[in-house]
Amino acid sequence: MQRLRPDRSLSPHLPRRRFVQGLAAGGLLLGLSPMSARARVADAATATGSAPELRGSEFDLIVAETPVNFTGRPRMATTVNGSIPGPTLRWKEGDTVTIRVTNRMHRTTSVHWHGMLVPYQMDGTPGLSFTGIAPGETFTYRFKVRQAGTFWYHSHSGMQEQTGMYGAIIVDPAHGHTVQAAGDHVVLLSDWMDQDPMRVLAKLKADSGFDNYHEPTAQDFLHDVERIGLKGALARRAMWQQMRMSWADLSDLSGATLTYLMNGTTAAGNWTAPIQPGRPLRLRFINGSGNTFYDVRIPGLKLTVVSADGQDVEPVTVDEFRFGPGETYDVLVRPKDDAYTIFAQSMDRTGYVRGTLAAHPGLAAAVPAMDLRQNLTMTDMMGDDMASMTGMSGMAGMDMDTAPAVHHATTEYGPGTDARVDHPRTNLDDPGVGLRDNGRRVLTLADLHTVGGPIDPREPGRTLEFHLTGNMARYTWSIDGVAFGDSTPVHFRHGERLRVRLVNDTMMTHPMHMHGMWSEVEDPDGKFLVRKHTVPVQPAQQVSYRVSADAVGRWAWHCHLMMHMDAGMFREILVA
Repeated sequence: MQRLRPDRSLSPHLPRRRFVQGLAAGGLLLGLSPMSARARVADAATATGSAPELRGSEFDLIVAETPVNFTGRPRMATTVNGSIPGPTLRWKEGDTVTIRVTNRMHRTTSVHWHGMLVPYQMDGTPGLSFTGIAPGETFTYRFKVRQAGTFWYHSHSGMQEQTGMYGAIIVDPAHGHTVQAAGDHVVLLSDWMDQDPMRVLAKLKADSGFDNYHEPTAQDFLHDVERIGLKGALARRAMWQQMRMSWADLSDLSGATLTYLMNGTTAAGNWTAPIQPGRPLRLRFINGSGNTFYDVRIPGLKLTVVSADGQDVEPVTVDEFRFGPGETYDVLVRPKDDAYTIFAQSMDRTGYVRGTLAAHPGLAAAVPAMDLRQNLTMTDMMGDDMASMTGMSGMAGMDMDTAPAVHHATTEYGPGTDARVDHPRTNLDDPGVGLRDNGRRVLTLADLHTVGGPIDPREPGRTLEFHLTGNMARYTWSIDGVAFGDSTPVHFRHGERLRVRLVNDTMMTHPMHMHGMWSEVEDPDGKFLVRKHTVPVQPAQQVSYRVSADAVGRWAWHCHLMMHMDAGMFREILVA
């Protein structure tokens, strides 16, 4: 255990600009925090840098532009009630809530209640459920709270989510918590960029690798020669070039562009929450980032996962978990010492954010070094076919003309798609690139089992298969090779039970979020596993889930990586 020394206790792997600011919530927010007279502000937060918590059934939320400074350069953010994150909204299952959202900006805005089951008119998706909230106007959301758990809200307009417009939702169960804890804290992870997100998207379209500093080097080639010989190394490099893919494409944006935040605070700000050694603590992790998969652990503590996407699961104890934008996990920890570090590193290992659990103010634990970066393998890229063909022993003699899943992709889907996986892998017990065999127990989809089983005992009456597609060089993203602007709605028949099968033909993991309905993930044999609202699909992987089409209306369905959604990986689902 050690006293906090803001600079010297931090990892040397990141540039100093990442630690210049962030000593308060929201990177030194300069805005005000108007609050509803009808929503009760909870007792003063005991965690430093936490957003205010509002309780009740009626709320007033003000959306405005507010100056912030996370990196030493003042910028304008999109805020709710003057803070980043916005206020935590605490509701009660069974209550009807009314939320008046007033837009004080000069551009349209919206609020989407992520994971909440609401009438589609209250879903907050401009162009589908309503027209948006115009400048100077107030829109009133009103709906019955039909579930309990950890959820969140965010803008669904113009990438405002990326510029700070998000907050947590905690819904207390009507009949009391099944998991008891001495403390309860939200840990909302996000990412910030100083640049205009639309400008960053334009840069990706012009050069999709502009922020990737880990492309293959001569040293990588020599390392391959040592492992598999010159012929094998040349064949491996030729394979990647033929597929027009890069094994370094773990994420579109890196720590060079992004600043990683925990409850609106940078690593230097060191968000801190109180603990009582010997007593259990509930931590509600929310990934509210626009671009970042986080790998989360608390060195010295086991994490008992008790909820996934707001739904209770059979407790499973792990050392670490990965989650993508949109996902939430509740974990129970039992601290014994006086201080622990909450450590969340980006999947591409270009940055991290940390916070502290401390028994007394000013205490801090050691901050671990980031793990070494691991690049994608051929199996990650092309599925089970490639795994059998490109074993190290057989790579040198491989016929490049017989490489599966590549040549017919553009013929089938057009120039916006650069690959097709014919035989995707179905292993849901894979933690993903960078987490395999790291010496820690890592959570996987296969570990999760929702308490009570599926919501609907019926077997699916039909199966719809969709391919997640893209062309990294062109920076186009789509479903079945069709971007949203050229697509037609996917039709679900009201009341039916169906299966959705997703096949990821791309080199990146996509967190797929379906509005309005649950996605009940099943194992490769069709057995129910876990109920989620956001399902991560790894490269060259197939994931199936059951859906009960019980919500009439127009619903969004999209990748929750913001740049992918805006670039075309988005569909409308029409339930009628």
